[in-house]
This record gives sequence, structure tokens and C-alpha cells, in this order.
Amino acid sequence: MSLIEQIDADFLTAYKAHDELKTSVLRLLKSSLKNKSIEKKDNLTEEEAFKVLRKEVKQRQDSAKEYSDAGRPDSAEKELSESKIIEAYLPAEMSEDVIRGIAVETLQDLGITEMKDMGRAMGAVIGKTNGQADGGLVSKIVRELLNK
Repeated sequence: MSLIEQIDADFLTAYKAHDELKTSVLRLLKSSLKNKSIEKKDNLTEEEAFKVLRKEVKQRQDSAKEYSDAGRPDSAEKELSESKIIEAYLPAEMSEDVIRGIAVETLQDLGITEMKDMGRAMGAVIGKTNGQADGGLVSKIVRELLNK
């Protein structure tokens, strides 16, 4: 079952169970995925769907931080709860050590040793992580390796 089909099935289950939080989160995910599909003018691949979900998680985590900073813990908690529901559909993140190993190997294979090739290095490393690594962490690791 594809990710989009799984979200559709879980939406119906949550709706029938009157789980309002999960229903609203899954409804929003369905909408975001549909909008991205319309924008692309084709069906989404699994990887593209994962990117949409990661974006939604990041938005909620950023909103939770904003709410916490503004002294609104109830709203922050709601955002974090929504984030956890979405994260359940994402593959497990790679550890920093695994990402570092991929980055070292990729930089050696491509012969990249200077910061001017950071963009090419990032593209190659991100491509090898199959969407299972945070872009910020990959950037930090690649930057460290190139600054040695």
C-alpha cells in the first residue's frame, strides 16, 4: 500500500472513530498531497510525498517553538501532537554517524575537497540518504568535512 493510500485509509478509520485531532491532521495531509500533485500535474512518487510530509512536520515544529516562546503552551502542545501523527508516516531518520559515513564516501568518490563545491556535495549526499536525513544535519556534516 502506498503512502497516500495508507493516509486515505487511516483518515477513514480516524473519521469513523471520531478521532478529531487525527482526522483533521490527515485531512490536511491529504489536501497538501493533492495540492502538490496538482502543482506537479502528475501523481506523486513516494519520495515526493515524504518531502511534503517532512515540510508539514517542520512547519508544526516551528509553530510549536513560536507558541512556546509566546507563552502559549497549550497551542504548542497541539502542534507537537500533530507533528507526531505526521511523523508516524515517515521512514526512520538516519543517525548522524551513518550520514557522516555517506558524506565521507560521497566526497571521496566525487573528489570534492573545497567549499566552492558545497552545492554539488549536498545534492549527492542528500540523494544517497533517500530522504531519511534532515537537510540541516547533512549540511552541517558536509560543511565540517569540507572545512578540514
